[in-house]
Amino acid sequence: SIADSISDGTTLPLYYNLAPNELLVPHETVDKEFLALAEAAGLADIEHLNKVLDRAVNLKNFLKGKERVKKVAAFVARHYTENVEPLGYKAFLVGVDREACAMYKHALDQYLPPEYSTVVYTGNNNDSAALKEWHMDEKKERQVRKAFTKLDQQPKILIVTEKLLTGFDAPLLYAMYLDKPMRDHTLLQAIARVNRPYENEQAEMVKRHGFVLDFVGIFDKLEKALAFDSDEVNAIVKDIALLKGLFKHKMEQQVPAYLALVGGRFDDRDVDTLIEHFRDPERRKEFFKAYKEVEMLYEIISPDAFLRPYIEPYATLSAIYDVVRKAYTKRVEVDREFQRKTNSLVQEHVGTYNVNAPLELVEINERTIELIKQKNAGDGTKVINLVKSIEKKAESESDDPFLIAMAERAKAVQESFESRQSDTKEALDDLLRLVQQNEDR
Repeated sequence: SIADSISDGTTLPLYYNLAPNELLVPHETVDKEFLALAEAAGLADIEHLNKVLDRAVNLKNFLKGKERVKKVAAFVARHYTENVEPLGYKAFLVGVDREACAMYKHALDQYLPPEYSTVVYTGNNNDSAALKEWHMDEKKERQVRKAFTKLDQQPKILIVTEKLLTGFDAPLLYAMYLDKPMRDHTLLQAIARVNRPYENEQAEMVKRHGFVLDFVGIFDKLEKALAFDSDEVNAIVKDIALLKGLFKHKMEQQVPAYLALVGGRFDDRDVDTLIEHFRDPERRKEFFKAYKEVEMLYEIISPDAFLRPYIEPYATLSAIYDVVRKAYTKRVEVDREFQRKTNSLVQEHVGTYNVNAPLELVEINERTIELIKQKNAGDGTKVINLVKSIEKKAESESDDPFLIAMAERAKAVQESFESRQSDTKEALDDLLRLVQQNEDR
């Protein structure tokens, strides 16, 4: 089942949002001319769907109204540049027919560079001049398809109505702007384009979900649009409003306990508090899990006016995560710390915290002990600092067996410190002894 494929990771969860009311098709028009029609039920292919839509005159006229097309294009352009492009992903804009696709291309070009989008549909010899403008030969179409699957190549948005809605596999495709009434298998096949997993270590991208922005109102009537039982439907697509409720709950019920660990100014003393508080690996694990859940929700919802009251506390929570992760992560170099939108937020707020790189590494040499004693930091911070500094020294001089053994002993001291078998002062004294032994040899 689809629920199984989501749980085993072969497909990703899918979230949807409805477009603003003024852009949505009136409920009664969608119902009367599409959802309530017996011949529209159980649609298995797009050809059949198109025949049903050809008879839905009022519905099509509404969808292709010139003013509406202009407004939808403006909305798509803004949403893409604010929500999708910062993540590095690509999008489909699905028009009701080929004429709608041609109209959307002209409209989108008013708001985005022309190279951002390309129309892909099947051309006919007797097409009007407006449709022929976007005809392309097979070779050109192959090039467009290939370029769309590449991270650093244009186009970023494909405008389609039939072609590429089945069978086209582009894991970089994250968002679908749906302006074509669809249901049952045709709807499932179309939205399955956006829930393909994607991971790119070099670009630090991991796709967590797909997203559909519905301009028709189909997702408002999902029980009618998808002829499956409700549990299966809920496993396939979730309303983004549910995620807002979840984010609000976490920020108001769970996050304050973590924020209470740091003062309003968030300075070096708070770092000492955090290092002491999160000594216990289980406590850290619980915090990392809680943070990653909140971060995922923020990444999906952002940017949105709903987030305004939560920006400051979320930025502080992220700064706490930053300190704890840098202190206790197994590697000296920290990579892929934040998702992209969170990373931008943290960069914006970094100047408001009075934290002077307490986990800055020190050189292991004849001055180390003196420097550590002079450092204006708590003993817990010094313990973590020394362990990491010793590990870095051993890593850079990996042909020195004494340093390798020293790093292993430092790690054992940290483990004893974390499990509270030794107190903070004992751990610091043990590490300073190791540094002294290195100097004495």
